[in-house]
Amino acid sequence: MNFGLTEEQVLLKDTIRRFLAEQCDTTRVRAVMESETGHDPALWRDLAGLGVPGLAIEERHGGAGLELLDVALAAEELGYAATPGPFLAVALATMALTASANRPAQERWLPAIAAGNAILTLALGEDDCEWDPARAKTTAAANTLTGTKTVVPYGAAADAMVVAATESGEPGLWLVERGAAGLSVRPRAGIDMTRRLDRMTFDRTPATKLASGRAATDRARDAGLVLIAADAYGGATRCLEMTTQYALTREQFGQTIGAFQAVKHQLADLTAEIEPSLSLYWYAAHAFDHIPDKAERHAALAKAHLADLYDRATRVATELHGGIGFTWEFDLHLWFRRAIFDRSFLGEAGHHRERAAALAGW
Repeated sequence: MNFGLTEEQVLLKDTIRRFLAEQCDTTRVRAVMESETGHDPALWRDLAGLGVPGLAIEERHGGAGLELLDVALAAEELGYAATPGPFLAVALATMALTASANRPAQERWLPAIAAGNAILTLALGEDDCEWDPARAKTTAAANTLTGTKTVVPYGAAADAMVVAATESGEPGLWLVERGAAGLSVRPRAGIDMTRRLDRMTFDRTPATKLASGRAATDRARDAGLVLIAADAYGGATRCLEMTTQYALTREQFGQTIGAFQAVKHQLADLTAEIEPSLSLYWYAAHAFDHIPDKAERHAALAKAHLADLYDRATRVATELHGGIGFTWEFDLHLWFRRAIFDRSFLGEAGHHRERAAALAGW
């Protein structure tokens, strides 16, 4: 069995990495994240030109018709570069739309997403860190929604949002378009400025039903867990590279700090943890498309482990950089902040480890 990437997948990663190195260095990252919207339409159009938003969209809708692993490889590179923008929001909404099997909605929105002409997002999380659609307090009745979603990625920039709600106690998905009556969007102050969050309130807001039950929502959530794990792997790798380079150039007591045994051990430990974790998100992405009975559990495991690892990697990297690692002017905090987002979005590691244990029958 071949556990490596195909030539096409390697080319995809290399192309995205080269593009981001040339067109989205940390100077541009800072300019976008410090802007009012946290979104650069020109950057998003360029990423759409590379096919990034349409990787998992069927060819008949203008996409590449690829699998979640290919989307995750893109997420890894975007995480490596701390790329700002609505990639995660759009990917979540795309997976929800695809899983909903609502053909009219798919035909209207998927081609626009693939072309980079529309931004959609998934409104799932509610107060008290509630991510379970079956316990959503947002309710649907007579094709309207009432309730609040507290952590919606790029809600203000979205042309439409896919909303998880319950109707007569049963979970489902509804689609709400920008500017709908009774919809209010308020920005939230988040630690990760490269991925904006909004609070959305629905007051008898007109909505179109996409799917009944929780299957489509769970499918989108599992894809999101894998993409966050991939982002975490890319970010942790970048932090390790930055810290290794710094340790080989920063001198103290007449020698580079990389010569100190304590520094060597910490970097070696990080390397030994980060590199093997690659297989976790690869397998979770593979299971998503090919081993559906294992997909939910492995998505939970990948997210839990890699989000924790990313958090640890950024903390070690910051400590080894010394005082400069804590400054706004030094770029390391871009990844530190993204690690905090990855740790919390869609649920903390402890929550997903409990889910994985329950799914395994433990």
